[in-house]
Amino acid sequence: MLSRVKPLATILAEGANQDSGLRRSLGPWALTAMGIGAIIGTGIFVLTGVASATRAGPSLTVSFVVAGIVSALAALCYAEVSSKVPISGSAYTYTYATLGEFLAWIIGWSLVLEYALGASTVSVGWSGYFTYILHTLHIWDIPQAWQHSHWDPTPGIANLPAAIIILLITALLVRGTKESGTVNAWIVAIKVLIVLFFIAIGVGHINPANYHLPAGPTTGLGGYFPFGWGGMLGGAAFIFFAYIGFDAVSTTAEEAKNPGKDLPFGILMSLAICTILYIIVVAILNGMVPFNSLNVAYPVAFALNSVGLAWAGVIISFGAIAGLTTVLLVMMYGQTRIFYAMSRDGLIPPSFVKLHPTWRTPMFSQIFFGILIAAAGAFFPIGILGSLTNMGTLIAFVLVSLSVPILRKRHPELIGSFTLPFGPYIIPILSAVTALGLIYFLRYGNPIVWGIPLVWLGFIIWLILGLAFYGLYGRNKSTVALQEAEGGLAPRQPRVN
Repeated sequence: MLSRVKPLATILAEGANQDSGLRRSLGPWALTAMGIGAIIGTGIFVLTGVASATRAGPSLTVSFVVAGIVSALAALCYAEVSSKVPISGSAYTYTYATLGEFLAWIIGWSLVLEYALGASTVSVGWSGYFTYILHTLHIWDIPQAWQHSHWDPTPGIANLPAAIIILLITALLVRGTKESGTVNAWIVAIKVLIVLFFIAIGVGHINPANYHLPAGPTTGLGGYFPFGWGGMLGGAAFIFFAYIGFDAVSTTAEEAKNPGKDLPFGILMSLAICTILYIIVVAILNGMVPFNSLNVAYPVAFALNSVGLAWAGVIISFGAIAGLTTVLLVMMYGQTRIFYAMSRDGLIPPSFVKLHPTWRTPMFSQIFFGILIAAAGAFFPIGILGSLTNMGTLIAFVLVSLSVPILRKRHPELIGSFTLPFGPYIIPILSAVTALGLIYFLRYGNPIVWGIPLVWLGFIIWLILGLAFYGLYGRNKSTVALQEAEGGLAPRQPRVN
């Protein structure tokens, strides 16, 4: 299983089949817009308040820098590999071509947490802003029982708005990539304008004293690092969710017009734009109000309300709705493309690779996961969903980073449009080590179950379930395994010495 590597020639040939494959309709700026649409959302509009109040305080600006550096290192690795292997499947495909089928399965299974549970997490945040707008504008007060799951701090029956928005996005994605990309581009433009609007309005209401509050029960040690460097790093691990999404660009390889150039451009440009916006927004947010008052689900609107700009808070809330909608669009898009690649490889049942005859989208996969994601958003709390999403993403980052030097050694003939500086080892090793560091700091703020942080325990259970499915189905049904058994597979790729 560890040496069962899918031949790169086979991988590239699958992506080149334009008659039966996915339609190429996305250019560099469409991919950049898709990355921005996935990145700017829950992290900046929802999680910044909780991170400031409970973990990092004003030093959350440093937390965003740390999380941004970890993401940038991983983005560089993604950019090189995606320019050499422009195929659907993202980290899963890259791992299959370098580290083998077994680790590829682990990556694919982990990406379910990133995309599916990530979309569920965002749907809960979307529901919070949506119900807040309805209440503030005196349109309708949705009963509490249908705003919250049973496990929320305010218990309910199910989060119906979260489930409904997921089902609507599912219907849009079934219709087609081009239509989804057009809607995404318009909403991304609105969302960026809303963020710039907050920056322009909020910068004039900064109170420098809020960066250095005195020590107290809710302000820790006081000052810029009220909870120390550990709190700042815990904040970096917690708001890492804010950067999840740039790798979704790499799942579009078979639908990019010029994947060798467009994928690296889309990945790096979207990450750079979002990092700059994040740092500015968080600095203004913590300057407008004391950080210990930000433990709310709508921190940006709350800050504007606190300085007497309620009208701006309503506008920001509509921007948040737009932002979270695009995140849902891209995450659910990426999820089905991962399973499209895995189904094509025989690791999961063939239903997930079937395309609609007219729209050429994986309709069954989209509907299947749409229902599951809607159920998770309706019945599980945002804290558990978000932590597991971070865990799955960081695991993927580690293995993609390791695939860079292996791909160079096994396939020196591949010349992509982007190559990592400083050789094949320095940046990949830094990327893997820093991602592992954030996995360690994910334990901060997580409940302990049986002596293990819940986020770690949940991932272990998910991994065991995945390995059981692989052992019972994928290991024997994979295309590579069947071709090996028939003697029809090209010679196995050599191991790295």
